[in-house]
Amino acid sequence: MPGNLIYLMGPSGSGKDSLIEAARHSLAERGCEVMRRVITRSAESVGEDAQGVSAQAFEALKEQGAFALHWQAHGLSYGITTLLDDYLRQGRHVLVNGSRAHLEQARQRYPDLVAVMLCVSTEVLHERLLKRGRETPEQIRQRLQRNQLFLEGMPRHEAEAIKVLDNSGSLTVVVQGLLALIDHGVDYPASA
Repeated sequence: MPGNLIYLMGPSGSGKDSLIEAARHSLAERGCEVMRRVITRSAESVGEDAQGVSAQAFEALKEQGAFALHWQAHGLSYGITTLLDDYLRQGRHVLVNGSRAHLEQARQRYPDLVAVMLCVSTEVLHERLLKRGRETPEQIRQRLQRNQLFLEGMPRHEAEAIKVLDNSGSLTVVVQGLLALIDHGVDYPASA
């Protein structure tokens, strides 16, 4: 029986990378793989454990059919390799750090995916963006505005069958929330 795709989304700075890293062991115990993204950002950049490639290399991979999913956001290109499909065919579940803007395209390819949205208060997001030091003050201002619009649109997510987790507090609590959502949204085998 094929596995399920858990499609994690959230604004930049919402803590997706921290959540994934903190939950990695528990996800593995449940038979869930965590996909590493290919990003047109330097491998030395601060942030997630991703494969950094040049824009030219990304386009070449895309032309070769190396990606199951790919999108652009914030001036960067993101890809999830076709290893995703291999895992799903093997009956493994897979978590990807996806894009809200790409959700509908992902659902077209994987109609049974479990969509999970990570949200964070604007105040907490502001602190996190300042700490990580990747954005200019103007970029931070724009991200905070987008986050506020995102929070105002939260009722829409429930209508779109998106499970929502608030990551404004303790990482331990949000990890437990993610695992509970996945346990109830994905039919895991009895033994992983």
